[in-house]
Amino acid sequence: MLLGMQKTGLQGVILFAIPVLAAIFGGRVSVGLVLPMYSVADLFALYYYHRDADWKHVFRVLPATVVGITIAALVGASISDEAFRRIIAICVLSSLAVLAWREFVRRDVAIPRWWWFPPLIGLAGGFATMIGNASASIMALYLLSMQLPKKSYIGTSAWFYFFNNLIKIPFHVFLWGTITGSTLAINALMVPLILVGAMIGVRVVRLIPEKPYRIFVIGVTLVASVLLFF
Repeated sequence: MLLGMQKTGLQGVILFAIPVLAAIFGGRVSVGLVLPMYSVADLFALYYYHRDADWKHVFRVLPATVVGITIAALVGASISDEAFRRIIAICVLSSLAVLAWREFVRRDVAIPRWWWFPPLIGLAGGFATMIGNASASIMALYLLSMQLPKKSYIGTSAWFYFFNNLIKIPFHVFLWGTITGSTLAINALMVPLILVGAMIGVRVVRLIPEKPYRIFVIGVTLVASVLLFF
C-alpha cells in the first residue's frame, strides 16, 4: 500500500518501508523483492498521470542515472549483506536529510544554473535507487526546484522511475540474482494492495495535512534506518 501511495503523490512515505524490509529479508534480497512491486506501482502512476510529464527534465537526468545504477550494481555484487544493509541505511539517511532540509530549512529551492547539476542528481539518484530504492528525495530536490505544477511533477516522476526501474531489472536478475520465481510469487500477492495504495494516494494527496505527515515520516524513517547499523 505504501508503494502505491508513494507513486501517486504521497512523496516520502516509502522511505519508512525500505529499512524495515532490509532488516527482515536482508539488504540485497529486500531490494530485489521490492523492485517488481515498484514497477507495478509505476504502471498505476502512469495510468493516472502519463499525460502530465515534462520530458526535458526526464532526459536531463536519466543518462547519469544509468551510470549511477551501473556503479551501484558492481559495488553491491562484491560486498557482504551486512555492508549492503549499512549502505542502504546511508542512502536512506542521505535522502531523508534532503527531505528534512527541504521541509524545515528551505522550502523554495532555486535550481543551480551549473551544467553539471542534473548529471550529479542523476548519478547520486541512480546509485541510491539501485542500492536501496532510496532516490525519491534526491530526485524530488531537482524536480521541485523546477517549480513544476503538482500534476506535472507527479507525471514527470512517474515516467522517470518507470524507465529507471526497467533499467535495474536485468542487474537484479543476472548479476545479483535477487529477482527469482519465489520473489515474483510474493510480488503477485502484493499487486492488489499496491492498487489500493495507488487509489488512496490519488484521493488523499490534496487532503492529508502536510506538516504532521512529513514530520511523522521523517521521524520513523530515521529510527528504522539507524537500526540497520546494529
